[in-house]
Amino acid sequence: MNNHEIDFKIYGDDMQFVEVELDPGETVVAEAGSLMMMEDHIHMETIFGDGSSGSGGLMGKLLGAGKRMITGESLFMTTFTNQGSGKKHVSFASPYPGKIVPMDLSELGGKIICQKDAFLAAAKGVSVGIEFQRKIGAGFFGGEGFIMQKLEGDGMAFVHAGGTIYQKTLVPGEVLRVDTGCLVAMTKEVDYNIEMVKGVKTALFGGEGLFFATLRGPGTVWIQSLPFSRLASRVFAAAPQAGGNGKDEGSLLGGVFRMLDGD
Repeated sequence: MNNHEIDFKIYGDDMQFVEVELDPGETVVAEAGSLMMMEDHIHMETIFGDGSSGSGGLMGKLLGAGKRMITGESLFMTTFTNQGSGKKHVSFASPYPGKIVPMDLSELGGKIICQKDAFLAAAKGVSVGIEFQRKIGAGFFGGEGFIMQKLEGDGMAFVHAGGTIYQKTLVPGEVLRVDTGCLVAMTKEVDYNIEMVKGVKTALFGGEGLFFATLRGPGTVWIQSLPFSRLASRVFAAAPQAGGNGKDEGSLLGGVFRMLDGD
């Protein structure tokens, strides 16, 4: 096995964090900015790419960083290595309300395809790359863009998604249709495509968008109940609008704005 074998524990309910236990010499790699806390004798280092064994040499590191730039992620990742003599712990927090899903890639065929911002952390040796959608429709209308992330290896990886996470195993030929933003991850066997909502009235006034994802088994899929885009749109809709001078007459927030305006 090429991956470091790490132990972990997940804390919390709606705002979770994962605590990773590192033996001496073990390393975990994480997205930049996801650190919550770490114990003494853990060395933190910023790297290009994902630090996997397949990205050796300067050219390999630049290629890995370039792939991450295409997906819209940071060019850098951060490694945390236990340089002490005993077990040490490092914790990574969720970026918004939801669940952290631990995935043992050795039990999932060695590869997971996920939305580009779902990855949180993984044992060193897990490769974090890009997955090009074979079908143009899935690329342009899939909600997550033409490119999704792929996690490859035989170690532990941690994926974060919003709201409640639903895991479903599809039998061969079984079809599941979901909102494009609700798709979190799937195993490599799942056939993924995009279909247009049928009916003009449903498409224009149904409130669910013009397209949905069609997932065909066999394989396992993970669905989230609250995509971040949906959460952000609700927050934006509820925020004071510039055209109304930022006031809401019936709320405490409106009173604060009136005080700031001198009313």
